[in-house]
Amino acid sequence: MIARERPTLIPYDCISPSYLETMQVPLLKGRKFKESDSEGSPPVAIVNKTMATRFWPNEDPVGKYFSMKSNTGPFIEIVGVAGDGQYFFISTAAQPYFYLPLAQNFVSYRFLQLRTSVPPQSIVSTVEERIHKLAPDLPIDDIRTTQQLVQGIAGLFLFRLAATVAAVMGFLGLTLAIVGVYGVVSYSVSRRTHEIGIRVAVGASRNDILKLVCRQGLELIGAGVCAGLLAAWALARAVASLLLNVSPADPVTFVSVGALIILVALAACLIPAYRATRIDPNSALRYA
Repeated sequence: MIARERPTLIPYDCISPSYLETMQVPLLKGRKFKESDSEGSPPVAIVNKTMATRFWPNEDPVGKYFSMKSNTGPFIEIVGVAGDGQYFFISTAAQPYFYLPLAQNFVSYRFLQLRTSVPPQSIVSTVEERIHKLAPDLPIDDIRTTQQLVQGIAGLFLFRLAATVAAVMGFLGLTLAIVGVYGVVSYSVSRRTHEIGIRVAVGASRNDILKLVCRQGLELIGAGVCAGLLAAWALARAVASLLLNVSPADPVTFVSVGALIILVALAACLIPAYRATRIDPNSALRYA
């Protein structure tokens, strides 16, 4: 009946009996917290679906016990199972989590969360008046909307900043790759002017020269693009937990970047090859 592993590192929250209903967190099994779940009653908890599956696979966790301190207790009884949600993690992957009654685990610094059908800013003064009426000595530290909290320094701001920096670095890297590919391929083809002159002198047509140069250039670039896409795919999977609403193997990104590199390489092959075919074969042979 006791968890085989102590969930000491699993985050939790202390909530009021109406919290789950207010925040629209579904209760899958068991019961919600009651007013009778007070300081003098046996400790209880509501775990989310992921935690229930992790510690009690193929079992009903309601009625089971776990401890946050040691294998000898004190133990907390599970009275319900709630649906998974988004907690303190940027990753959208399911995370184990559980709730404790506020009356059994009181701390002085608390957050009051309100769901409203009107603009949140329009009820700030009303909320402050109600709080001061119920507890005149209770200080109000900060009032922010969920949107402000999520976008702030304690929310996604640092991650958005890191994503912006990564995007800029990626754009610079792509630019350098394009310039590098074009320069190397163009230089390689331009050095074959003597060879192209000989081919033209022995009867090769302009189309034959262009096909030969493009085929050889694209074979080399194609191998490099494939190797780069495989490396990018492996790296993307390594940071998959930091990606939101984007697949680690996003086909649009991989196809567009690969196609761009190939187009640049094709242009780098065609332009100098076309110039070489317009040179008089005698001149190409004479100055090679």
